Amino acid sequence: MIISPDRKDFFLVFHIIGRLCLALSLFMLIPLGVALLFKEHSPSYDFLIGFLFSAIAGLILILSFPLKKEINWQHSFFIVSLGWVVASLLGAIPLYLSTHWGSFLDAWFEAMSGFATTGLTLVQNLDHLSFSHNLWRHFTMFVGGQGIILATLSLLIKVKQRTSGLYVGEARQEKIFPNIIATARFIWKVSFIYLALGVTLFSFILVAKGIRIEKAIIHAFCLFFASFDTGGFAPQAQNIAYYHCFTLEIATMVFMLLGAMNFNLHFWLWYRNKKEVLRNFETRIFLFSLFLLSLFLFFSLRGDGYMNIFRKGFYQIVSAHSGCGFTNLANLEINFLKPGALIMIIIAMGIGGAVCSTTGGIKLLRLGFAFKAMLGGIKKAIMPNKAVYRESYHHLQDVAVEEKYLKEAFIIISFYFLSYLLGGIAGVFYGYPPLASFFESVSATANVGLSLGVVNPAMPTGLKFIYILQMWMGRLEFFSVFVALGYLLSLFKK
Repeated sequence: MIISPDRKDFFLVFHIIGRLCLALSLFMLIPLGVALLFKEHSPSYDFLIGFLFSAIAGLILILSFPLKKEINWQHSFFIVSLGWVVASLLGAIPLYLSTHWGSFLDAWFEAMSGFATTGLTLVQNLDHLSFSHNLWRHFTMFVGGQGIILATLSLLIKVKQRTSGLYVGEARQEKIFPNIIATARFIWKVSFIYLALGVTLFSFILVAKGIRIEKAIIHAFCLFFASFDTGGFAPQAQNIAYYHCFTLEIATMVFMLLGAMNFNLHFWLWYRNKKEVLRNFETRIFLFSLFLLSLFLFFSLRGDGYMNIFRKGFYQIVSAHSGCGFTNLANLEINFLKPGALIMIIIAMGIGGAVCSTTGGIKLLRLGFAFKAMLGGIKKAIMPNKAVYRESYHHLQDVAVEEKYLKEAFIIISFYFLSYLLGGIAGVFYGYPPLASFFESVSATANVGLSLGVVNPAMPTGLKFIYILQMWMGRLEFFSVFVALGYLLSLFKK
């Protein structure tokens, strides 16, 4: 079907974007409150300006573009694509005003990285960043990880029955409940329960480590947002290595894995059969790939001592595979990892976690489909001509592998590989080593955040734009972006 939007279509789109701006302004009240609580006077003005700008922009859009049409699938994809760009631009305002980012482009890069739960950062002098700005960086991951558009639309009565496209547009293919709003609310419920558990646990660990209580609580919030929403930002420049705490590393790995799980599995874990977690197709693929990658990593790091292999190797694999991006390696220490170890980390980043989770990358279910398709092709080739063969898998229930799912999986896998490749070529074009270039490209597109040092405030402006594009497209899994481009091209056709 040819996309052919009219005036009412754009009225609806801008009205929803206005609601998004208004919701984002309310989110900024949280770091504003923190700034006032800790008497951070200059940061409080940064968030007050950001709040006022977002609120005024939202009110203007809502009043200027009243709803005159029901939302449909085409609207949904365009709203999601545009909404994430608008959210990142508005979210960058208080960051830029802090003067810890060299330009608005750097602040936008940071905000997009936060909302896309990536974790690549261009902040300068992070160790002296205010509590409020640090919390805002991490809070953007919490909002982006659950789905910023649906969080906004849960308050919209008129469009509650037409939000399936928005749910899919934010890169979620599976519903937990038939009603999308009920699904979104369950996701937020799960997130807030884990938030309470995570902040409590991290606070105890940090206080026991000798960090003063107020700093420990702020860091605990930041660490939870970054681990459960697989974001990778950290409150200090040395990331997790700053704390020198093995207990904290174990705790963050637990929440990384919880964030990488399908939210459907969380539902089954809480309300239905807990054994489903281990029976599930995605879980088994994850455990198998984690074992295999860790085994290869072991051989590439042999001679470094068993504890170092675990702390400096296995932690990176879990962080990469879950899409989190935490690292317990000190500054530049990751550059001393052998090429074999880096390749294992690249593969882990490229795969990612489960569908319907907070992680990015190709996703385990699609990888499983690819292997099922190859296995099915081999079996068909050796079976008699008249034999009927159907491949199946267990994902909440026994499901037959259908051709349409295979096609969709291969299309998205192809887009990811193409983005990984083009981003890597771009890095080489700008003069960076090939392995480092592909490492950063996969990290950006798969929304991981691990870096070999290519991402820094001094990197070329063109590469900053490329990584912003990769983070945006990778988080939305390409389709929403392509529909949005079709929407815009249709204007020129007219």
